[in-house]
Amino acid sequence: MTATVLDPRTALVVVDLQKGIVALPTAHPAEDVVANSAALADAFRAKGLPVLLVRVTGGAPGRTEGAARSGEPAADWADIVPELGPRDGDVVVTKQQWGAFHGTPLDLELRRRGITQVVLTGIATSIGVESTARAAHEHGYHVTIATDAVTDMDAGAHRNSLEKIFPRLAETDTSAAIAALLG
Repeated sequence: MTATVLDPRTALVVVDLQKGIVALPTAHPAEDVVANSAALADAFRAKGLPVLLVRVTGGAPGRTEGAARSGEPAADWADIVPELGPRDGDVVVTKQQWGAFHGTPLDLELRRRGITQVVLTGIATSIGVESTARAAHEHGYHVTIATDAVTDMDAGAHRNSLEKIFPRLAETDTSAAIAALLG
């Protein structure tokens, strides 16, 4: 569903646009996702609306079978990409699992600011972004996804999130269209 309106108290939540994630091979160029997210962040900041930058620094406890990571990540792996900041006034949220709500202060930070809607960008569409979108919806936030500011390591998973999951819980549109709604 095309984005129609933004609440007066909307926040931008940028998921995992950090050096280690952006360096991964993605279905769509990560540089475009970063550029579109940065443009949205600048538009939100110009309107005095919150920008929350989410980064992942580890894995949730639990089962560890699956794709093994080789070696230690680079020291700057979890650093937010410089195009995004953080800038003065931004909030950085660190998570240990896919979604940005569970086990983090994200909901508290949003509620303290009276936020009723979130716009999401980031990598990976089917993992961190989708998990965060589902939780935001469950927490009662209006959710909007910037379709040209998300990508995934798997093109099919990206497409499934955009075509099957997001229309059931969010509005979707381009970053330019969302920025235009800021007025």
